[in-house]
Amino acid sequence: MEVLSNEKVTHLSHVIVQEVMRHPGVMVKSDGERMLKTIKRVLVAELAEEEEIDRKVRSKLASYSRRIVEGSTEWEILYRKIFEEEARKRKV
Repeated sequence: MEVLSNEKVTHLSHVIVQEVMRHPGVMVKSDGERMLKTIKRVLVAELAEEEEIDRKVRSKLASYSRRIVEGSTEWEILYRKIFEEEARKRKV
């Protein structure tokens, strides 16, 4: 899983703020800097959680008695299934 650099997260935060400000139905009651910080904090937290889930899923797949080759169709299907299960557990 690719980790986003601080620069990429900052850029993405700016893009999100620009798009929100462009929407005619949105009224912003906060300054742009506060919005940027909040969006960046949320993005960093979500990315960290995804990384944690990724590590857990890879660990589970590695623990199978039968070796499953990473990148194979079977591995991809199992990875996606286990990832979604782990993500669902955390959102409950």
